[in-house]
Amino acid sequence: MKTIITIQHTQAVHHTNGMVGSWTDWKLTEEGINQAKNIGEKLKRELAEKEFVIYSSDLLRAKQTAENVGSLGVTPVLRSELRERNLGKCCGKSVQWLRENMDQPERTIDDRLFPDAESRREEWNRLKPFFDEIMSNDEENIIVVSHGDLLSVFNIMFLGLDVETLNTCEISGLSGGVSLLVENNDGKRFIKRISDMSYISYIYYKSINQIILFYD
Repeated sequence: MKTIITIQHTQAVHHTNGMVGSWTDWKLTEEGINQAKNIGEKLKRELAEKEFVIYSSDLLRAKQTAENVGSLGVTPVLRSELRERNLGKCCGKSVQWLRENMDQPERTIDDRLFPDAESRREEWNRLKPFFDEIMSNDEENIIVVSHGDLLSVFNIMFLGLDVETLNTCEISGLSGGVSLLVENNDGKRFIKRISDMSYISYIYYKSINQIILFYD
């Protein structure tokens, strides 16, 4: 059996200042760092005594999320294939600038907002070798830390659906969301949890009579 836990990076600076994320290398906010630590604490309990590996996008906000989750004692393996989709010349610009200056809206997986941007099909093709690698190796427990658009593609890929599916539907999540994907020994795949936001706060028992709840 193979268990994959995906984590959409926690709150980053561009979530608070109206700027485009994409390949711009934004860092986490203080709240985002706390959220990532909370995810790590909860996963520490769920993964107790299990061996696992963490793969992360090499963009700073994902890397920082993985490092704080990785306080579990595992060093993240950085993979550029897990980067967010490249939106070309709007990187470093505001979301408002993007809306006002896009060359064309995206209606299909082959459309690009700008000539130098990445299409959804290209994003799929970038991810596919990594996906095939982790699905075929001997690692049973895998954590993948990445970005919203990339993980939406990952979910469709995990279900064995065709890239064209992205023309008509999405399985997307939220910043800080944790998903649980399982392939059983017969090769049947399940998405058992999708973008669970409860992980960015956690409960632990300091004593039998005391519960401490951390909110973000």
